[in-house]
Amino acid sequence: MSYTTLTITREAHVATVTLNRPDVRNAFNETAIAEIKRAFSELGDDAALRAIVLAANGPAFCAGADLNWMKKMAGYTHAENHADALQLAGMLRAIYLCPKPVVARVQGDCYAGGMGLVAACDIVVAVEEASFCLSEVKLGLIPATISPYVIKAMGEQAARRYFLSAERFGAREALRIGFAHEVVGADALDAKVAEIVKALVNNSPYAVQQAKVLVREVSGQAVSDALLADTAERIAQIRASGEGREGVASFLEKRKPAWLNS
Repeated sequence: MSYTTLTITREAHVATVTLNRPDVRNAFNETAIAEIKRAFSELGDDAALRAIVLAANGPAFCAGADLNWMKKMAGYTHAENHADALQLAGMLRAIYLCPKPVVARVQGDCYAGGMGLVAACDIVVAVEEASFCLSEVKLGLIPATISPYVIKAMGEQAARRYFLSAERFGAREALRIGFAHEVVGADALDAKVAEIVKALVNNSPYAVQQAKVLVREVSGQAVSDALLADTAERIAQIRASGEGREGVASFLEKRKPAWLNS
C-alpha cells in the first residue's frame, strides 16, 4: 500500500521507514499517525524482515505535532480529544510492540511527540548536533501519551526534570541519561546504524524477537518464585525451538547457523 507521509525501502532483511514531511520538520498529523501505525504493523508481520530502521528526511527528525493539526484539536470536544490521543497511543504501541527490533536513526532535532517515537524504538543512534525537548508544558500541555515510553527510556528522575522544565538538551545529555545508545558525528551516522543492524540481522530472528519480549515483560518485576519459574520456562522453550537447536548445533559443529544462509 502507498503512503503520503512516509517512504519505505527494503534491502535484504532490513526495512527503513522514513518520515517524509521535511517542510514541517516531520511533525505528525492524523494521517502520519495512521500511516506509521500501519507501516509498523505490516512490517512486523513480514517474516522476511529481521530489523527496521526509523529515519527522517530533512534537517529535523520530528518536531512533534503539526501546527495545523493542533489548531484543529483546539476546537475538539473532550471526547474527540480522547479519541485523537488514543490514535497517537496506538501508533506508539505499534512501534514498541513490533516483533522486529527497531533502530531509530536520529539525524536532527527531536521534540515533544517526536521523543515518543524515538523512545518506543529499541535502539537509538543520534548525531552530535541533535537536540531534544519535551516542550509540552510551554504550551500548557503535558507529555501524557508518550510518557510510558519516554519514562522507560530516560528514567523517572530525568523525566521529572525535563517534563517539568521543558529545557532543551543535547545528544550527549541524551546519552548520559540513557535516552540514546550511541552519539556520533553526522558523517558516521549511517555507518553506526549499519553496524548495529548487521549485528541484529546476524542473530537468530526468533531469539531476537523473544529477547525483546523478555526485556519488556521482566523489567521492573520483583525477583520472585513466579519470575524464576517464568524465566526458566522461557529458556526451556527456546532451547527446544528449531532455531535454538540449530544455533547450539552450529556452534558445536563450528559452522554458520542456517538463518545466515536464508
